[in-house]
Amino acid sequence: MDKSFHITANFVDVVARTITPATIEVSDGKIASITPADSAECSGFLIPGFVDSHIHIESSMLLPNQFAKAAVRHGTVATVSDPHEIANVCGVEGIELMLDDAAKTNFKFYFGAPACVPATQFETGGAKLDVDAVTKLLDDSRIHYLSEMMNFPGVLNRDPEVMAKINASLQRGKPVDGHAPGLRGEDAAKYVSAGITTDHECTTREEAIDKLKAGCKIAIREGSAARNFDALESLIDDYPGQVMFCSDDKHPDELLLGHIDQLAARAVANGRDVMNVLQACSRNAVEHYGLDVGLLQPGDAADFVVVENLETFQVRETFIAGNCVARNGMSLLPEVEPTTVNHFNANPIQAPDIGVLAKSTRIRIIEAIDGQLITRSIVGDATIVDGRAIADPQQDLLKLVVVNRYVAAPPAVAFVRGFGIQQGAIASSVAHDSHNILAVGASDVELATAINSVIESQGGLSVACSEAVQILQLPVGGLMSTESCEAVGKKYGTLDRFVKQQMSCTLRAPFMTLSFLALLVIPSLKLSDKGLFDVDRFEFVDLFVDS
Repeated sequence: MDKSFHITANFVDVVARTITPATIEVSDGKIASITPADSAECSGFLIPGFVDSHIHIESSMLLPNQFAKAAVRHGTVATVSDPHEIANVCGVEGIELMLDDAAKTNFKFYFGAPACVPATQFETGGAKLDVDAVTKLLDDSRIHYLSEMMNFPGVLNRDPEVMAKINASLQRGKPVDGHAPGLRGEDAAKYVSAGITTDHECTTREEAIDKLKAGCKIAIREGSAARNFDALESLIDDYPGQVMFCSDDKHPDELLLGHIDQLAARAVANGRDVMNVLQACSRNAVEHYGLDVGLLQPGDAADFVVVENLETFQVRETFIAGNCVARNGMSLLPEVEPTTVNHFNANPIQAPDIGVLAKSTRIRIIEAIDGQLITRSIVGDATIVDGRAIADPQQDLLKLVVVNRYVAAPPAVAFVRGFGIQQGAIASSVAHDSHNILAVGASDVELATAINSVIESQGGLSVACSEAVQILQLPVGGLMSTESCEAVGKKYGTLDRFVKQQMSCTLRAPFMTLSFLALLVIPSLKLSDKGLFDVDRFEFVDLFVDS
């Protein structure tokens, strides 16, 4: 650790809401003093380090230490991290891996206890965290909050097990994160009154205001799939003390380009008050979660960023606990030895295994929406050949398949619209939240090939198109690589471009959109390994409807 040093810059005090020339003295990892300086001596602006207020590190496909190496380049010093992706696959063992790996690097990870593992009873997962398991996690000093309570019907109905988890967290003085997409009015108020303190699922300003009025803080989300910044950024000035920034899910190719710094720049470019913006970037999350992250006050941990200006927020240097961890776009964090866990027990499939015998000419279709986790439930005509319903790419009608990765079971099959894929198939073991194998494609043969490629690698993202088969291997739980962000981002980018250029996919993030088509807690129609699920009715439904 650097024992002592000083920096003279334009000091941005997010607490006093002032910008003044100052010299900041750092000693033993803390802010020792802040004294006035001559403006002529100042270079750049000194701001608190950025905090992502809600993220699943696993969705970057990187282990925590590799995520940190990428994030610090963009001025991020801390994350509020929900490890429920790896928990759904490997249970407490997976959470321990995340905690242990995070401890190896100089970055401030604040992990929560996953509240909903499995997410629902309507799918097969790799683990279950009951009240006792969650309570034990909450007793761990490395666990700082109860992560997103996705079972909002359970909260509204005051389900005993749901409430026991919430109360266990509150009794320990640890906040409870929410997850209530679309909840409005009295239902939103009742949800928040159970002890919920945040929500990151708002897609409209009106929904967010209902939750804000109920006393909930809003995390404005801009990730690789769900992009709600434009709809919600006006809240920054209207409710400056109650909003935070988060990415939720961030793929490696996009993490290479930016993180919370990009949201700060966009907000300022839209005319938002820079102090309110910086409050959303750091202070609100630090104070809400009680994070040991400095805000550039005397005695605080020396966690701060030197940026070129308060428009682009281009990062010169990032400091964590007095150590320079990034300079001029280069991470200074050391490499660490990775460890792995996994849970994979799937057998290869054949094309006939995913054939669909037509029961009528009309089917329920999942309509994927670019930039959203929600889907639409529509009814349309099936394309039937030799008595079987098949994919019809000319009609933008593709087959969607889920294969259980934990136990032998027949594949579940449905149809999806919105991908635009004209040929080939893609498959992934990143399939929220139980992370079975999920695939979408234009032909049964290519679907089987893509799925089997994932099975053979015990996890990954794959593409099968004609004779071409490519895969990004994810050996850690079928969710993460052990490689760097650059390496993973390059491989991911290659797959992404192939799907768009060679297969004609029209989605901004095809693999990310695919990964949420099995998430049964986000409306409206999804597919689990057990069948087609109507989230609005919270029950299984038939693929075929009466003609």
